[in-house]
Amino acid sequence: MLLRTCLVFTIFVAATGVRAGTGAVAMPDGFSADAAEQVLLDGGNAVDAAIAATFVLAVTYPEAGNIGGGGFMTSFVDGEAAFLDFRERAPIRAHRDMYLDEGGNFQQRLSLVGAKASGVPGTVKGMQEAHARYGSLPWERLLEPAITLADEGFVVPEVLAQMAAYKVADDEGATNFAAYFGKMRAGQVFQQPELAATLRILAADPQDFYTGQPAQQLVAQMAASGGLISMKDLAQYEAQWREPIRATWREYEIVSAPPPSSGGLALVQLLKMRDFAGEHFSKRWHNDAGYVHLLAEIEKRVFADRAEYLGDPDFVDVPLASLLNDDYLRARAAGINPQAISPITAVPAGLESSDTTHFSIRDGEGNAVALTYTLNWEFGSGVVVVGAGYLLNNEMDDFSAKVGVKNGFGVIGNGRNAIEPGKRMLSSMTPTILLRDGEPALVVGTPGGSTIFTSVFQVVLNLVAFDMPLQQAVDSLRFHHQLPDAGLIRHDQWDIPASTKEGLEALGYQVEPNSWGNLGDIQAIAVSDGKVSAAADARGRGVARLVLVPDRVQTD
Repeated sequence: MLLRTCLVFTIFVAATGVRAGTGAVAMPDGFSADAAEQVLLDGGNAVDAAIAATFVLAVTYPEAGNIGGGGFMTSFVDGEAAFLDFRERAPIRAHRDMYLDEGGNFQQRLSLVGAKASGVPGTVKGMQEAHARYGSLPWERLLEPAITLADEGFVVPEVLAQMAAYKVADDEGATNFAAYFGKMRAGQVFQQPELAATLRILAADPQDFYTGQPAQQLVAQMAASGGLISMKDLAQYEAQWREPIRATWREYEIVSAPPPSSGGLALVQLLKMRDFAGEHFSKRWHNDAGYVHLLAEIEKRVFADRAEYLGDPDFVDVPLASLLNDDYLRARAAGINPQAISPITAVPAGLESSDTTHFSIRDGEGNAVALTYTLNWEFGSGVVVVGAGYLLNNEMDDFSAKVGVKNGFGVIGNGRNAIEPGKRMLSSMTPTILLRDGEPALVVGTPGGSTIFTSVFQVVLNLVAFDMPLQQAVDSLRFHHQLPDAGLIRHDQWDIPASTKEGLEALGYQVEPNSWGNLGDIQAIAVSDGKVSAAADARGRGVARLVLVPDRVQTD
C-alpha cells in the first residue's frame, strides 16, 4: 500500500562552553539516531545533528528521506524561534492544466508517477542555509555518516523491503525504480554507490546540486523521462526563512509552520476551537464516540478554511491574522453540533467575502529543531536520477490540479493552490515547538499527508488535556476527519473499541481504517519539571534516546 512519506525529526542543541546536560533524539530509524547522537557527542548542535540525520535518511529511509524532495524546519536556537522553508517549487514550464486531458479530466497518475510529477528539490539548499545560519561543525563532517552508509551499505529492515516490493509492482515499469531498488531484500546489505558519489560531491560543495554535475544529471533524467525541471529551475531555487506561526494556547506558546504549509495555522485553530467548545468536552472520555465526533466537528471547519484561503504566500494573500483571531475561532466553535454531524453545506469557509518523515532532537541547553521533509508519496515519483542514485519527489500532486477535485489524499482546493511556475505547493507538514516560560517544552511532528496536523493535535491533547506520559500520548489510537467527506471517520489500521465505532455509526458516520496506513509516525521530545523524555511512535521503526551531552569548551 502506498503511503504518504514525510520525515519528521526534532533536535535540541547544546550551546558551547556549558556544563553537561541531557539531550534527546527521536528519529525515524536507528541509523539516523546513531548519526544525530554522535554529532551531539562530538560537540555539534541541534542543527548540526539535523543536517547529519537528513542526509543519512536519504540513504536508509528512501521512502521519505531525500535529497530529491523538500520540507520545513522549525527551530529554537539561543532563544530565537525561526522557520526555514525548503519546500519544492513548480518548474518554470509547469502550468495550471498540465494534468488534465483534452476533456478537462484530472489524470492523477501523471501527478504521482514519473518525472512530470516532480517539483524542483529543496532539501540540499535547505540544509545549506541551516548550516550557514546555525551550524557549528564542518559541513563535510555532517555528511560523513551518510556517505559511509551509502558506500558500505546497511541492513535492510523487513518493512522497507516490503514497501519497495510493493512500489515495484505498483510502478508497472513506468519508471526506473526497479532497476535501483528491485533487489532490496530484508536482512541483506544494500549498497548505493551512485548516491555515495553524489554525497561526496555535495560534501565538497552543496551548491553543485543546483549548478554542477548533480544538476546536469537531474536535467538529463528529466529529458529522458519526460520531466520539466531545467538548469534554470535549479539555479534559481532558494530556500526561504519565514516568520513562524506563533500563538498562545493555555500556558504554552505554539511555534509552528506558516504557509505554504497549512499545518501551523490548522494546529492553532484546532487547539483553540477545542477550548472554545470546552463545555461540550467536559463529560467526554478519551476516544469515546462523543469525543471523536467533537474532534471531527472542529476538523471540518479547519479543512474548510484550508481549502478556501491557503496557498503559497509569495503568490496569494493568506489572511493569517483573521484566521487566527480568537473572536473568529470562537464564532466557528459556536457552530459545532455536539449531537449530530454538520453537513458540508453547513460548514463553508468562515471568513467573509504513506509519505513524509519527521525527527526531533534536544541538547542539554534546550535549543531545539523539529524537521519534516518529504518525497510526498512513498518513494516519491519512482524516478531515480541515473548516475546520481537518488529518488525524485512527486510533490506536484499537492497542488490543486483542478478546482474542487481531490488529490491523492482526498483533499480539495481552489485557485489559490493552482499550479504556477515557481510556486510552492500547499503542505500539511507541522514541525512544531511548544514553549513554556520561554523554553521548549514539546518538540513534535509526524508524516501522514492531510492527517499530519490532526495527529499532532491529538498528541498535544493527550499530553496536556489528559496528562498522559509522552510515549502513551504518542502511541494512543488516533482518528481523522476531513472535507469533503463529511460523514467519514478514519482511524489507525488497528482495532478500535466496539463502543466507539457503534456510537459513531449511530450518529451517522462511516467508520473505517485509514486507506494509506496508520495515522502518522510521531517523533517527540518533552520537557516537564526539568525531566526530559523522548518517544518514537510504535507505528514505525523509529528510535528515541536520551543523550548525556558532555561538557564542551568553546574554541575559535
